[in-house]
Amino acid sequence: MTTASIKEVARIAGVSIATVSRCMNSPDKVSEKTRIKVQDAILKTGYTPNTLAQSFRRGRTNVVMVVLPSIGDPFFTDVMRGIRNAADAKGYSIIINETQFNTMTADEIAAMVVSRQTDGIILLASMSPFGTEVLSAKSHRALPIVVGCETVAPELTVFPSVHIDNVAAAKEATNYLISRGHTRIGLICGAANSLLTKDREFGYRAAMHEAELGIEDGWVVNGDLTIEGAIRATRSLLNHSHRPTAVFCTTDEMAIGCLHSAKSVGMRVPADLSVMGFDDTRYAAVTDPPLTTISQPATEIGERVMYRLCREIEQGRQSSSGDNRPELVAHRLIVRESVAEPAAE
Repeated sequence: MTTASIKEVARIAGVSIATVSRCMNSPDKVSEKTRIKVQDAILKTGYTPNTLAQSFRRGRTNVVMVVLPSIGDPFFTDVMRGIRNAADAKGYSIIINETQFNTMTADEIAAMVVSRQTDGIILLASMSPFGTEVLSAKSHRALPIVVGCETVAPELTVFPSVHIDNVAAAKEATNYLISRGHTRIGLICGAANSLLTKDREFGYRAAMHEAELGIEDGWVVNGDLTIEGAIRATRSLLNHSHRPTAVFCTTDEMAIGCLHSAKSVGMRVPADLSVMGFDDTRYAAVTDPPLTTISQPATEIGERVMYRLCREIEQGRQSSSGDNRPELVAHRLIVRESVAEPAAE
């Protein structure tokens, strides 16, 4: 069977090949009458454009890669919804690279750049899967890169980003616990080498310092950003000789682990232990008890990071404005039932 050509579409529509191309690639630049004629001709012929050939002619693939630590994380699911909304609106497709803390080699990403398998990259709260040589802003072959949610590694601070003010959010979360009467507050956080962890820990320490409250050795523990890690971390806090009456977990997933761990040893939340989360994932409102947490506008972050990447692609990476300042979105404290006044001792 002979495949219909763009030349055949143009003949039937009574227009030039260039006009057919404009109808498909820039329909806003063609009159409605012409668009209708071309659309009818496409339907009659069954013409399907060769998108690969179009990509080579334009020097673009209309594909972006999203790199994230875990597809199963409910927070990233909501961020991805926003990315897909914006990608659909801008005519882009998405490929996903789940790192699970693995890395791509410099040769692999260089091959991707040369072959133009993707027009740009979104890094979602993920360590870079690429070598620093590939990430270099001075590399003429480098792809446009935008960081979404948080910058977790120093080499990523040179790229545009979209996220909340993590220091301010963590400070507000800690201040809320203090306002409920807690003076012994533990922190379950991620790896110490993560800029995200540092920002949220800094906010916690700043609030404790301003309230003139001490932080004892053993009150700041690594929960590995997992439920299992938070269970272990909570056990450590509960076995402390001067155990906290409240625990601030820097993700909701770790807060869920903290709730489970406390209940497994017969503690009541919040009567015996108050628990604060971070992210306001879809599970936060249905935990037992419902989780007090910091809400990040995940879908909005996803949309804004995708639109920011589109601007980088269209203007060229590291555009002439040189404006790589982060775009900050607002967080909110969500008060539910997992925090109460400390029990009288």
